[in-house]
Amino acid sequence: MSTTLAAGSGFDFTLAQQLTVIALCALTAFIAHMALAVFNDGVRPFLLDFIQGRTTRSATTAVSFGLSAGFIFGLGAPMALSTGVLNPWLLFLPTDILGLLSPKKWLAPILGGAWGAVVVFGLNGANNIAHDLPVDFLTAMQQMSTPILFLFTLFPVLAITKQFGRLRGAVAGVVEVALVVLTMKLWPNMFAGALAMAVGVLMLIGLAVAKDLQQRQADRAARVVKEVPADDPMASLFSASAARLRRYLPLFMVLGAGVCVLAQMHVFGGGEATSFLIAKGQYAEAAQVDFYRVFGFIPLIATTALASGAYGIAGFTLVYPIGYLMPNPFLAAVVGALVFAVEVLALSWIGKVLGKLPSVRDSSEHLRSAIGDTLQLAILFGSLMAANAMGGGLGILIVGGLYLFNEAMGRPVVKMAAAPAAVIVGGVLLNLLYWLDLFTPVKG
Repeated sequence: MSTTLAAGSGFDFTLAQQLTVIALCALTAFIAHMALAVFNDGVRPFLLDFIQGRTTRSATTAVSFGLSAGFIFGLGAPMALSTGVLNPWLLFLPTDILGLLSPKKWLAPILGGAWGAVVVFGLNGANNIAHDLPVDFLTAMQQMSTPILFLFTLFPVLAITKQFGRLRGAVAGVVEVALVVLTMKLWPNMFAGALAMAVGVLMLIGLAVAKDLQQRQADRAARVVKEVPADDPMASLFSASAARLRRYLPLFMVLGAGVCVLAQMHVFGGGEATSFLIAKGQYAEAAQVDFYRVFGFIPLIATTALASGAYGIAGFTLVYPIGYLMPNPFLAAVVGALVFAVEVLALSWIGKVLGKLPSVRDSSEHLRSAIGDTLQLAILFGSLMAANAMGGGLGILIVGGLYLFNEAMGRPVVKMAAAPAAVIVGGVLLNLLYWLDLFTPVKG
């Protein structure tokens, strides 16, 4: 399977795609202004105090900006420019901030729509300028695709190892590597990690469910009965939060329709690996990758939504893989709206089910942690490959040095975004050195 993108991937949006991005950014900013949903999972818990009037809009905006800025400029923008595919960090994190920042309800969609316009009309110009530079760091950044796609395949192995021990993790690792080799041999046009990830995730879920069932049998045998007090304050909070979200069900259905339509247009990828797969036109594989990620985020999104009264902009992210596979935007809109309706209406039930399956809940946490670990290594390694492609040893020195300096400074740029940001800064510096006649670009 080829893991190299066509050089010069651009942003040639159609009018329908431009209008969809602008309208969706306007809608997400409006929803964030009302504190009904945000994309950043770290911001969601802070919204309860804002909803209940215990903190100000400006303070909540400051939290959102602090938790999101590094991902916007260090991950969202570099990933979009290197793949030619939009992503949620570039679209939805800024609309979180703009929506919360807006003092008036009518102003929020205007600010959000303006950001959408900046994205659809500005990225192509920035992309063309960067590709015309003597040191084309955007084409070099496409080197990131191989480590991201292949190392991401191992996230179920890491999750199994962390939760169920080294022996089962080693077995899962051997199975996944064997399946990758088998896929490359028998189905060379298929993403090599697709089958391996499917089996790995199924193994993790199977082990977790088996453990929970064994524990429930042991509890019944010991006649252990766990009762929730009738006046449990958390149960009361969860119920109130679910009721608040249900009141705005039509608005959430419009949101689900919009996100699903954007995914169907194939100019948007829900994750790092997905963006590269979408750029290569491998939509079925992209859907598979994002579907597996859902298992790691349902418990987090459900519990934070029930605790805060604010949902996720992309819901449980099921609308991503569904959208990639839809044959047309009209069907995508209908299905996306129905998916969000089911998610919002089922929140209370999902919360109760998760309470009865502690191992499955733990598995989702291990999955999220494993996804982060694999992507951090893949992005760092890919960024160094990009540095070598654009500047050889000097490129590695500059990009690696910037990454290490960020670590030494206490990570002012979040770790996952630091390496791609260093590639862009390094590319700018190498171009300056070229114009000063101190550097000759690497030919490749």
